[in-house]
Amino acid sequence: MTLYAQTPWRRTRQLVGDLFVVVWVVLWVRLGQWVHEVVGRLGAPGRTLESAGSSLSDSLASAGDTVARVPLVGDDARGPFTAAGSAADSIARAGVEVQQGAAQLALLLGLLLAAVPIVLVVGVWLLLRVRFVRRARAALRILDSAADLDLFALRALATQPVRVLARVSDDPADGWRRRDPETVRALAVLELGSLGLRAPAAEPAARPAR
Repeated sequence: MTLYAQTPWRRTRQLVGDLFVVVWVVLWVRLGQWVHEVVGRLGAPGRTLESAGSSLSDSLASAGDTVARVPLVGDDARGPFTAAGSAADSIARAGVEVQQGAAQLALLLGLLLAAVPIVLVVGVWLLLRVRFVRRARAALRILDSAADLDLFALRALATQPVRVLARVSDDPADGWRRRDPETVRALAVLELGSLGLRAPAAEPAARPAR
C-alpha cells in the first residue's frame, strides 16, 4: 500500500499535513481539558453546601442525642433537632446534585469543544489520504501490467491544463497520435506527477546494427 507520494514535493506536503493534523488534535484535546477543568470549578459551591449540610446534620444529631437523655422531656425535646437534621441532610444532597451537574456539564462542553473540530479536520484528512491511496494503487497496478505509458499520456491530454501541455510540445496531441516516445513519456510524467508517482525509468534506445 502506497501511503505517501513518490515525488518529493507531494510527499513533503503530505508529511506537513500529517504534522498539522497531529498538532491540531493535541491542541483541541488540551483546550477541551482546560474547558473541562474551568467548568468543573462550578461544583465548588456544591462542595461547600455538602460540607456545611453534613456538618450541621452531625451537630444537630449529636445535640438531639444529648437532649434525649434529659429525664421526662427528652424524647419530646429531640423532635425539633431531628427535623432540623433532616433539613441539613437536604442541603447536603443539594450540594451533591450541584457537583454532579457541574461535572456533567464540564464533561459535555469539553468533549464537544474538542470533538467537533477534530472530527472535521481528521475527516477531511482521512478522505484525502484514502483517495490518494486508491488512485496511487490503481496507477501502480496499471504501470506494472502495461507495456507503455500510453494510457497516462492520454489522461494527461484529457485532464492537464493547456498551458501545462504546451510545455511538452506545440502539438502534444499530434505527438501522442504518432506514438512519439518522447511526447508520450513527457505526457505520462505529467499525469503520474499529479498522482504523486514517478514514471518508470526509460529503456535505453537500441544501438543500430553495424
